[in-house]
Amino acid sequence: MDVKNITLNDLHVALGGKMVPFAGFNMPVRYSSDKAEHLCVRQGVGVFDVSHMGEFFLEGPEALDLIQRVTTNDASKIVDGQAQYSCLPNQDGGIVDDLLVYRMSETKYMLVVNASNIEKDWNWISQFNTKGVEMTNASDEYSLFAVQGPKAVEVLQKITEVDLSDIKFYHFMTGEIGDVAEVIISATGYTGAGGFELYVKNADAEKLWKAVFEAGKDFDIQPIGLGARDTLRLEMGFCLYGNDIDDTTSPIEAGLGWITKFTKEFTNSDTFLLQKESGVDRKLVGFIMEDKGIPRGGYEIADAAGNVIGNVTSGTMSPLMNIGIGLGYVAVGHHKADSEIFIQVRNKSLKAKVTKLPLYKH
Repeated sequence: MDVKNITLNDLHVALGGKMVPFAGFNMPVRYSSDKAEHLCVRQGVGVFDVSHMGEFFLEGPEALDLIQRVTTNDASKIVDGQAQYSCLPNQDGGIVDDLLVYRMSETKYMLVVNASNIEKDWNWISQFNTKGVEMTNASDEYSLFAVQGPKAVEVLQKITEVDLSDIKFYHFMTGEIGDVAEVIISATGYTGAGGFELYVKNADAEKLWKAVFEAGKDFDIQPIGLGARDTLRLEMGFCLYGNDIDDTTSPIEAGLGWITKFTKEFTNSDTFLLQKESGVDRKLVGFIMEDKGIPRGGYEIADAAGNVIGNVTSGTMSPLMNIGIGLGYVAVGHHKADSEIFIQVRNKSLKAKVTKLPLYKH
């Protein structure tokens, strides 16, 4: 499989970014250390280049109808300038992908999908497009920068006339920033640290990146890699497609019942309604290690008697809490907060506690 370069690949190499293949793209995994970059975002401001993400535009009078058919959340509830977290369910009770739905106007929407699933999602949505919705895959035309951290607003406000304090969480505006016109400025972060995502045409990507870093000089702004992105989202308990959710996990099992609305019919909605009403056998939980050890994806989870009750889907050492944290599926009955579970780490059974999300409490 050919690995693509994002638009600013050479810039990241020049900045010392360690480039690794991820979801079909060469991506910067880190520039300094995961811990330093993690703390930079939690305490100051950092910038992720996540231009590998996919962007689809759906236009026409039937655009909303198509979105309603293929996603679990109720997109009729969002207004112009609002975004919504949702997922694409499959016919087998699993998830094709999780995504963001942006309402640009009554007849125009942008869907933001995971990089590894761009072709899969496009093909999946296309098969339901029976009413002539105009679909455009603009993934190769856009770069995406996530400017994250408590200082992000202060930095970005220096280079835009748009009043950023007007953009509420899960809302967006299109405006000029860093002397670049028509940037989609969105408040839908994946770090829990605050900030904005900037969708910009590739031709203006370098100009905008440099403007952001110039504005952030006095705030010690840093480029941040995918390593810290993973530890930041894990502290918040946000799902990562391919780890915590996939084609075999249902949104009800994954704790995504809140984005699964039965006010409408959608792909396989009967199955998920049955799960909601009669319950599921396993649930995705967050946990914090009580014994010393780092949980990793794939490790088994056991009860006190040593019976296997599930498995870890994501795990790491929290840079802020200095303890092991993770997400994993466990049998129902072991999923409640404060339940004691045991992570099987190299023939050892290490104690952990099921913990309400987010795992890192601000």
